[in-house]
Amino acid sequence: MKKIAAFSLCLLALSLVSSCIDDKIENTKVKLVTADEMQEILDMEDAQLVDVRTQEEYEEERIKDSQNIDYSSPTFDEDIAKLDKEKPVILYCKGGVRSAKCAKKLIDAGFEKIYDLEGGISKWKHSEKIKIEVKS
Repeated sequence: MKKIAAFSLCLLALSLVSSCIDDKIENTKVKLVTADEMQEILDMEDAQLVDVRTQEEYEEERIKDSQNIDYSSPTFDEDIAKLDKEKPVILYCKGGVRSAKCAKKLIDAGFEKIYDLEGGISKWKHSEKIKIEVKS
């Protein structure tokens, strides 16, 4: 009985360690960036800037030169498949939740360079570093 309990504890510990390692690997593929860092990436690399908010949110205000791929859209998976996996992708949403979920899907789809605007457009919309287009 003691051997079974010890074996069970070993399996539990092993699964927890492997889970932490998997999470760490995923987290290293997504880099949170500030507005300054995002602009540097856009200036230096041929990055794809993707707004994952709804079409309505995107039409109200957006970062200049971004494209809209609505995370809640039924065609979301098809839409991200049209992105170039070889190019870096910079994601943003309103506060960071949807872009983080999208980053996970991009990892699963095989994207290698994924950046996520820390705090979303809400945090940076008054920054001089980001050019915001607002519906007039």
